[in-house]
Amino acid sequence: MPKMKTKSSVKKRFKITATGKVLAGPGNKRHGLINRPQKMKRQNRGSQTLTHADGLTVKQWAPYGLR
Repeated sequence: MPKMKTKSSVKKRFKITATGKVLAGPGNKRHGLINRPQKMKRQNRGSQTLTHADGLTVKQWAPYGLR
């Protein structure tokens, strides 16, 4: 049986914590920032935890985990 492949985009965009939660960078931070409220820009710094349902989807795309 061949090995399953991890999606390349998932390797670049997500991290899985030791407890199994999935971390992702926030959206809405690439362009058009002058039109967004300062509060939105502040809250979108760093990385955010995905919801449980979205985390399960990401884990399917990374069958052997990430790092």
